[in-house]
Amino acid sequence: MMLLGRGLDARDNQTRQIQDAVSNVEKHFGELCQIFAAYVRKTARLRDKADLLVNEVYAYAATETPNLKVGLKNFADEFSRLQDYRQAEVDRLEAKVVEPLKSYGTIVKLKRDDLKATLTAKNREAKQLSQLEKTRQRNPSDRHIIVQAESELQRASLDATRTTRQLEETIDNFEKQKIKDIKNIFSEFITIEMLFHGKALEIYTAAYQNIQNIDENEDLEVFRSSLYPPDYQSRLDIVRANSKSPLQRTGSLKSSLRTVQQISSSMLRKDEEEEEEEDEDEEEEEEEEFDATKEVR
Repeated sequence: MMLLGRGLDARDNQTRQIQDAVSNVEKHFGELCQIFAAYVRKTARLRDKADLLVNEVYAYAATETPNLKVGLKNFADEFSRLQDYRQAEVDRLEAKVVEPLKSYGTIVKLKRDDLKATLTAKNREAKQLSQLEKTRQRNPSDRHIIVQAESELQRASLDATRTTRQLEETIDNFEKQKIKDIKNIFSEFITIEMLFHGKALEIYTAAYQNIQNIDENEDLEVFRSSLYPPDYQSRLDIVRANSKSPLQRTGSLKSSLRTVQQISSSMLRKDEEEEEEEDEDEEEEEEEEFDATKEVR
């Protein structure tokens, strides 16, 4: 009886340990499932926001100058292509990470059913043991009743032992499968993320190059030509010619002064020459008048 009691205590400890292991998986796998599912939902929402960004970039590009239009359109093409890979990331995470974790809800339920069956068998065994002890105390001389109680206890003990062994085998397979599944789930998660981010790096590199290839100067010339009328350049040349630097204006002023001085000097010399000619004419006239007077006398 003492050996049987120690056996019951050992099975109780074992069952409790198994129950704790199942409860631990139920708790943490449930948390992991919820967090991974939220991660996937946020990734899907990020994809939706990226689609809105792509549409806005296309709309803006249509209004811009040629080089900027091409650069933005190429960027939007690449960014849109990245969202296809993000969608694949979402689908794979759902199938390879979330669903396997979610399936543990059913697996844990089955293990709890196995635990319940084992506990039922153990309780029956403990009940039969208690009845046998009471029978021996009440009717120590009634061998028939005692043998019958011992027989019931033996059957209950065999059933408890059988269910316990089944539970041990089941929980061993459960633990083995749990470790394997955890390895697979996290390996799939890492692989999916690496594939996406590797492709994202490739696409972002191409998108960056498209933006860097935008010719700013050429687009600026296009903008200027659309902003000003066709004769603007000729008028601009005139303005530029009249808008010389201070040094240029000083040089031009000096040149103009020299020209004025030259003209003034030339005019002065001409006036002097004309005055000299007039004086000579007056002297000749005076001489002629004087000669005529002498002849009259």
